[in-house]
Amino acid sequence: MEMYNVDQNRVYIFNKGLDYQAYNVFGAHKIKYDGKDGIRFLVYAPNAKSVSVVGNFNDWDKNKNPMEKFGDTGCYITFIEGLKENELYKYFINGADGKEHYKADPFGFFAETRPNTASITYDIEGFKWSDEKYLKKRSETNHFDIPKNIYECHLGSFMQKKSGIERKSQDDVPIEDFLNYRELADKLIPYVKDMGYTHIELMPLMEFPYDGSWGYQATGYFAITSRYGEPKDFMYFVDKAHKNGIGIIMDWVPGHYCKDAHGLYMFDGGRVYDGKDHKHWGTTTFNYAKTEVRSFLNSSAVFYIDKYHIDGIRFDGVSSMLYLNYGVENESEKVFNKYGDEGNLDAIDFIQKLNEIIGEHYSGVMTIAEESTAWPNVTKPKEVDNGLGFHYKWDMGWMHDTLNYLKSDFPYREKNHDMFSFSMMYAGAENYVLALSHDEVVHGKCSIVNKMPGTYDEKIQQIKALYLYQMSRPGAILNFMGNEIPEFIEWRYYEGLEWFLLDIDKHKMYNNYIKDLNHLYLKEKSFYELDMKTWDGFDWIDANNRAQNIFIYERIGKNKEDRHIVILNFSKNDYEEFRIGANVEGKYKEVLNSNEAKYGGFDTCINNKTLTTEKKEMHGRKQSLVVKIPALSGVVLKYMGSVTK
Repeated sequence: MEMYNVDQNRVYIFNKGLDYQAYNVFGAHKIKYDGKDGIRFLVYAPNAKSVSVVGNFNDWDKNKNPMEKFGDTGCYITFIEGLKENELYKYFINGADGKEHYKADPFGFFAETRPNTASITYDIEGFKWSDEKYLKKRSETNHFDIPKNIYECHLGSFMQKKSGIERKSQDDVPIEDFLNYRELADKLIPYVKDMGYTHIELMPLMEFPYDGSWGYQATGYFAITSRYGEPKDFMYFVDKAHKNGIGIIMDWVPGHYCKDAHGLYMFDGGRVYDGKDHKHWGTTTFNYAKTEVRSFLNSSAVFYIDKYHIDGIRFDGVSSMLYLNYGVENESEKVFNKYGDEGNLDAIDFIQKLNEIIGEHYSGVMTIAEESTAWPNVTKPKEVDNGLGFHYKWDMGWMHDTLNYLKSDFPYREKNHDMFSFSMMYAGAENYVLALSHDEVVHGKCSIVNKMPGTYDEKIQQIKALYLYQMSRPGAILNFMGNEIPEFIEWRYYEGLEWFLLDIDKHKMYNNYIKDLNHLYLKEKSFYELDMKTWDGFDWIDANNRAQNIFIYERIGKNKEDRHIVILNFSKNDYEEFRIGANVEGKYKEVLNSNEAKYGGFDTCINNKTLTTEKKEMHGRKQSLVVKIPALSGVVLKYMGSVTK
């Protein structure tokens, strides 16, 4: 059976949960049917009594464009002759609950801007891409072999047209004050490239009704938010990023969605997509056991790879998907799977299969899990210990332990010393992303710099050392926008970043330090080549100097000549002569010192000369060096070869 150029067997793939490109038939598509141009509409509404298309083209009259049942697929279909792009529409549904529902298109490619909620007919095809060489290189490159320094960004507050305005809420931000996707491409991408970042991770851009959700409570899983322009404007953004060698990662939210009346919730008067209520967020989870829901979510993820050429997907809230009792505090309400544990077997199977789809069909595209528990084997394939199949996992433990150590006032760091070093005990268990994300600079947690104890200067000195540690420790790197300025206030989603801070010498010098640190990371292979699921690229020289708050370690590349010793001093004491162990004899040169005057430091302890090892035992090594170590600072020494060469 075929209706309006759609074969019923094609829809059965969707019904069986095997579809990952359902967007090619579902939703509103410009087609030629029976020699006539128009728009075909296809929607899944299995519980509906009837469905029609309403819009500005038919005066929102529910009787003018009724849809036909498409066999026994649970779908409704119709063709409206002469209909063009940029028309507003919704589905009018006589629901199974006896109520009338006006719903946005679950597969709509474009939507009205808040507070309006209609879908908009839009031809997603036709953009002239110019990133063929980039995509070819991406497909041929093992992304574990390349550095990943990710700039996490919220597009609405990266920069606004009216800067320096204090706003009380999202209602104070007129849409015209946002930069559009093309303007953002022309400002954000050159900045990111110049600063030495390799990727931009975008907080959710799937259409969402409330700015205060930051995009994490969506209504349109195929609609790029219209706050910043239309779909082809976003394509321009991605294309320009690729032409500049910058990858784009998108946050994607498969764990829950909001209950707004025009969205997925109780779509046809029944639970089409709905699982159960989400206890924490007042939202609804997806029903991962339902095959059509799997096809919907599979297709949503693949859609952004296929149509927008994105380079990675970060799955938000994976923990809430994996545990049947996530957020359930009452013991009597808890449920368990057939094995007697709390794993959500349907969600686990969905995640594994989607990761397999992306891995098989989209070489070079990475998937990242925001998973905050000790769930095992997140970055192993299914066939290895029932792994989830992600490429990377956010290391929330590293983030919490590191920040908790640094939030400790100076006299108390000695007793908290192991907090800082503990994460290396499990660093090789997964492929980690070391994230200092937006979540760490909101809700009273303070900005990163304001978490530090001490004076203004001491705070900035400490975070320079923190970011050196993050950059030189095994794992991919992620920092939220504003960390590089640095902002003292918490992030406000309704205001632009405080770019005026760069007019202050101390902040400009700090920004230059981050830039130089980023470029050092890109240049020196020892900082990233042996990061993933191995300890071979890292060696503690001294992890136990709690009395002096000092940590010393070496990073090693695949070529054993690529070596860097990193020294971190989180005390307020300078050391003019400090002996450290060295794994190999030879010459060493200081290539970064966070205390240099050009970075806003105090220039009191700089290793200006080439350092040479001596045959004196230290830290269990037969070779050692004498170095200068500044207070509240970090030093990087590069191995320059053997003395005998």
